[in-house]
Amino acid sequence: MPKKVIVAENGPKAVGPYSSAIEADGFVYTSGALPVEAVTGQVVGGDIKSQTEKVLENLQLILKAAGTDVSKVVKTTVFMTNLADFANMNEVYAKVFCENPPARTTVQVVALPKGVMVEIEAVASKK
Repeated sequence: MPKKVIVAENGPKAVGPYSSAIEADGFVYTSGALPVEAVTGQVVGGDIKSQTEKVLENLQLILKAAGTDVSKVVKTTVFMTNLADFANMNEVYAKVFCENPPARTTVQVVALPKGVMVEIEAVASKK
């Protein structure tokens, strides 16, 4: 199965030896999107709502570069450093995934790259 590396030219760059997304077999698999500015790579937002907004903005840039969008996302995984912030993250998430939301797993982790509070990865259809 051939795979295609996806690079969002106006999106944040990977912070390690991985691709922002891979297209394979009609699906796009994103790496975890972080709340960072594309140009500077600096973390944005000091609270879960603003960080979730930036994560979802970056995720949308990656999906657009792959030729798909949030309406075609079938699964997300949300990583949070504090599940006490779940309601606030969910409020922002629901604004983006408002119609026919994808399947989702949310897990609490000890830490995330760059000390952020939230990271979201997605699988989207190209069809």
